[in-house]
Amino acid sequence: MGGAVSAGEDNDELIDNLKEAQYIRTELVEQAFRAVDRADYYLEEFKENAYKDLAWKHGNIHLSAPCIYSEVMEALDLQPGLSFLNLGSGTGYLSSMVGLILGPFGVNHGVELHSDVIEYAKQKLDFFIRTSDSFDKFDFCEPSFVIGNCLEISPDCSQYDRVYCGAGVQKEHEEYMKSLLKVGGILVMPLEEKLTKITRTGPSAWETKKILAVSFAPLIQPCHSETGKSRLVQLPPLAVRSLQDLARIAIRGTIKKVIRQETVSSSGNGLKNAPGVKRRRVRRRRMETIVFLDKEVFASRISSPSDDNSCEDLEEESREEDRAPPPEAKPAPPVNFLREKVLSLPLPDPLKYYLLYYREK
Repeated sequence: MGGAVSAGEDNDELIDNLKEAQYIRTELVEQAFRAVDRADYYLEEFKENAYKDLAWKHGNIHLSAPCIYSEVMEALDLQPGLSFLNLGSGTGYLSSMVGLILGPFGVNHGVELHSDVIEYAKQKLDFFIRTSDSFDKFDFCEPSFVIGNCLEISPDCSQYDRVYCGAGVQKEHEEYMKSLLKVGGILVMPLEEKLTKITRTGPSAWETKKILAVSFAPLIQPCHSETGKSRLVQLPPLAVRSLQDLARIAIRGTIKKVIRQETVSSSGNGLKNAPGVKRRRVRRRRMETIVFLDKEVFASRISSPSDDNSCEDLEEESREEDRAPPPEAKPAPPVNFLREKVLSLPLPDPLKYYLLYYREK
């Protein structure tokens, strides 16, 4: 599934193509896609295909096509503070983008059938948190992954504001999927070969919208144990943040506001003067012309039109920069201003590192 847009040279170019094709339509979704590099979720030997609009599968590891994820993110209508459940969470790529929008007070859970994929997703999440500057640009809702079959979620688990299923749902499981949703919530899933958006408008009222035709592998049916009982999946509890964690979130938020204010102050109105028109003085030189005729000099000089004294010092307008552009150089790496601010604070080093979530530079 995929191939709806042109391949990109890098993650930003892929997002540009998705925007141009109207798969990405909102600024919030665009920011999340740009913040998480799709190639980071590929195995090293397959990264050359990361920016193509194609699905990728290797063993149990799977990524849907970028155009599909774009439609899913737009359909979910994510907002800060919501709860999200990803059924078939896979590599965690989608869950990480969602977490950037949900912010620190959201809930971000995933259920994955395969233990090796859970391990892979945790490695990718750890790499994102430790190394990506996007982690400091956003307030992140870190996803939690549990292993199990998403058709065996315990009935006493909480309902969610947003639910996505990354496998084809059979008609007989539609009601089960709806039961995971709060009133006012949105469920997005492949249902009968159509990516479908279902909004719960009341306790027993629903609105259904077909988004586009898709082809997904079907959900795997539960395997019952020898006793005939299903293995119920227990989702993570809704944890209450500690006072220490809340203080870290507040301090980081305050520092980000200061950085934004400083940026606005230093940039002024953000308008740079357009390059001026430089008037260049051009001096016309006299042209000496010697003409030979039958091996004899016919004329020692022929005046050219530019010999006139009134034209000797002409001025012409040339749209040039005041200075020649410097030789092309590699762009400097982006500056993580939040990190610099935290490290400059008059605080003990352990507290600084705590504020930075012990992240690598």
